[in-house]
Amino acid sequence: MKPIKIVQELRERTAALSFAEPVTHVYAPLDYASKAVERYLEKYARVGGEALMLGMNPGPWGMAQTGVPFGEVAHVRDFLGIECPVGKPDHEHPKRPVQGFDCPRSEVSGRRFWGWAQERFGSADAFFDRFFVWNWCPLAFLEESGRNRTPDKLPAGERVALEAVCDDALRKMVEALRPQMVIGIGAYAMKRAAGVVKDMDVPVGSILHPSPASPIANRGWAPQAEAGLEKLGISLPAGCLDSADGPAKTGR
Repeated sequence: MKPIKIVQELRERTAALSFAEPVTHVYAPLDYASKAVERYLEKYARVGGEALMLGMNPGPWGMAQTGVPFGEVAHVRDFLGIECPVGKPDHEHPKRPVQGFDCPRSEVSGRRFWGWAQERFGSADAFFDRFFVWNWCPLAFLEESGRNRTPDKLPAGERVALEAVCDDALRKMVEALRPQMVIGIGAYAMKRAAGVVKDMDVPVGSILHPSPASPIANRGWAPQAEAGLEKLGISLPAGCLDSADGPAKTGR
């Protein structure tokens, strides 16, 4: 199955799921940002790469705005070369508006991740010739306060139903792209990946998540992520990072 078909199926299956309080708003960027999602897949989902890098789910100022994993607006537009019309979720939280590529806020995780890729690899094509980045879950969950709730914090019944759908999509994505390895960006993504590919003869590893909620990541995410990649046998282009977080900040 081609990646676009996998994503279309994932969009339909997750739309059939239901979530109760404390979740009050569910954002589905595979739906309202579908043009950007499809453009990302068309440009960068390449077969036979060194690794599929797997995140957990969309952040409110990243993929929820652009449809791209870790999708901080400036880097998606300027580094990945993607800028498409983005619609609105069916039920929008007033504190978490979806403004698409007009969003003035910068997601720290995405800025760290794609900024590192840009600085280390130079071009998006050089990065994606070796890696592809995807999120295990395509939904963002918000509470009434606007607080983000991650999939691992959902009630058991909701979580199990979501895991079944997202695990199945991940398996199909691995089968379609045939990466040599799956690398979880964070412990939860690694756990989901390990369960999915355990009978597929695909090794699984992990690197530190770039979230600003992590005190460890705030002490220089990029060098620590690179150390993790090196332990997994991933060689990187030569050169020094300019800062502790790897990238210089970009924006409009």
